[in-house]
Amino acid sequence: MDGGSAAELEAAERVVMRWDSSSAGDEPMLFDGGGDRAEADRFLRAVDDLRRLAPASPAAVGSPRRLSSSGSSAGSGGAVQVAMARLEDEFRHVLSSRALDIEIEALADLTSLSIASDRSNSASSADLPLPAADEEENSVSSSIGIGRRSSAAYRSLRSIREIDLLPDDAVSDLRAIASRMAAAGYGRECAQVYASVRKPAVDASLRRLGVERLSIGDVQRLEWDALEAKIRRWIRAARAAVRGVFASERRLCFHIFHDLPIAAATTTLSPSTAATHDTPFAEAVKGAALQLFGFAEAISIGRRSPEKLFKIIDLHDALSDLLPDVADIFAASKAAESIYVQAVEIRSRLADAVRGILSEFENAVLREPHKAAVPGGTIHPLTRYVMNYSSLICDYKATLSELIVSRPSASARLAAEGNELAADLELPELENQSPLAAHIVWIIVVLEHNLEGKAALYKDLALSHLFMMNNIHYIVHKVKDSQDLWGMIGDDYLKRLTCKFTVAATNYQRTSWLKILNCLRDEGLHVSGGFSSGISKSALRERFKSFNAAFEEAHRVQSGWCVPDNQLREELRISIAEKLLPAYRSFLGRFRHHIENGKHPELYIKYSVEDLEIAVGDFFEGVTPSPHNRRRSHG
Repeated sequence: MDGGSAAELEAAERVVMRWDSSSAGDEPMLFDGGGDRAEADRFLRAVDDLRRLAPASPAAVGSPRRLSSSGSSAGSGGAVQVAMARLEDEFRHVLSSRALDIEIEALADLTSLSIASDRSNSASSADLPLPAADEEENSVSSSIGIGRRSSAAYRSLRSIREIDLLPDDAVSDLRAIASRMAAAGYGRECAQVYASVRKPAVDASLRRLGVERLSIGDVQRLEWDALEAKIRRWIRAARAAVRGVFASERRLCFHIFHDLPIAAATTTLSPSTAATHDTPFAEAVKGAALQLFGFAEAISIGRRSPEKLFKIIDLHDALSDLLPDVADIFAASKAAESIYVQAVEIRSRLADAVRGILSEFENAVLREPHKAAVPGGTIHPLTRYVMNYSSLICDYKATLSELIVSRPSASARLAAEGNELAADLELPELENQSPLAAHIVWIIVVLEHNLEGKAALYKDLALSHLFMMNNIHYIVHKVKDSQDLWGMIGDDYLKRLTCKFTVAATNYQRTSWLKILNCLRDEGLHVSGGFSSGISKSALRERFKSFNAAFEEAHRVQSGWCVPDNQLREELRISIAEKLLPAYRSFLGRFRHHIENGKHPELYIKYSVEDLEIAVGDFFEGVTPSPHNRRRSHG
């Protein structure tokens, strides 16, 4: 080394040694963000001179602060150690003291650009055999990607909102420091400082977004109502975390460490992972990312029950929508790609959970136990629940059509162990039917099968038919009320359902009214032969008494039966009146004079046609009627 170079080296060492971090005292920081940068620039030039002029020597392993304070190096080597220790302190100081406060509230508004749903749930009903899903909030807004710096190496997606974590001048200082440390072989130590400062900042940001530190066990022990609310919060928090916090952290790391040599992987990453400029980023965010996606993972492997289906679809859709951003942020980095891989695997498990829950729902409908019959033959809560659930399935058909790719399997269709009647069930083969549509039809098939078992609980056969009529009518109208549901099951299957409704209504009228109408027939009233040809008054009186008793019993009982649909109730009354009133009017016209010419006619002709018409208006109200005075007027 010539004299001039030796003098330069000595001058550089003097500048560096003045800022020995191991010396006592509370000296000011070089990079404090103040206006005077002369000393900081002088220090950096001195470090560059040391690197240029000092004899090459292997980089020491370990913290430059520990090495410089231990006195293990001397001369220019010692000055390098002092310089690295000082730069490490300065790097930590700039990262800590000049960080900007993230506007978490603004980040929390980051939502999906592609998911636009206003999904409302009508499946809630009291005392349902299966829990109903709750309403999903509609929170749809757009996010604009903001990128202060641009680089071909790291593009900003339209949905990503990059936020300045430090001022421009602070980032420039950090880059200047990191480049000197990496050139001296202390890139790993610089990266460790970065991670030690930014990791708590990232963790704090996620806490402010509402991301809780919950284990898989913690999540799976939560009651569904609480878990449902946490899923809604998680979706919003995940969007903000990925598109705001992680994206901004990745950009900061890129601008500090891009193209710098980082000698070895940091401690918490896999030893097989080669260190790159992404390593500090991975160290800073990996724990928070694993915690974030761990919640979705816990949901994906949790107990499958029907009420969870739609929130799990929401979770699946939210994660699917985030995956391109997760890929952009994590997948290109060897150090962080495992986060993307985990997110993809979680989405796959969520898809499996959706398919499994749909199958569980079908089996739950099939096996729902037959307990006490519902009063009055009204619509069973199971019917309401299943049809509302089916309508919601159609609301989510965009996702479900992608996830449900096979028709109900034979094992699923005959899954009732010990339920031999289920083996008789068949899934109608309908033209151009999608797998999802086949599942919806199958759900209705097993619902009908279950309802037939519940209908058998009624001792009165007419009430059993009325029950089936009510429930199939409800199914038909739920299908007609939903264009999506109608489109799924198709016209052919809807016609089958309508036919079953007609059969049930006809069977009700036949079993309930045939006996009453038979009382109004002429058979058995005529006598012939000798001097007594004509009408048997005793038989006629018995016939009127039988009619009165049968009608009064029907009125007493069937007024307590229930047809909840107003239009159907009125149509059923009209149908009964159209059969009953003309028959009674004709019978009364032919035979009333035989009774009125005898004693106590009011005991036999108790009702006028108008009385019967009024009485029919009491039917199917679901309440026992108060007594009516319908004695025939002889005015």
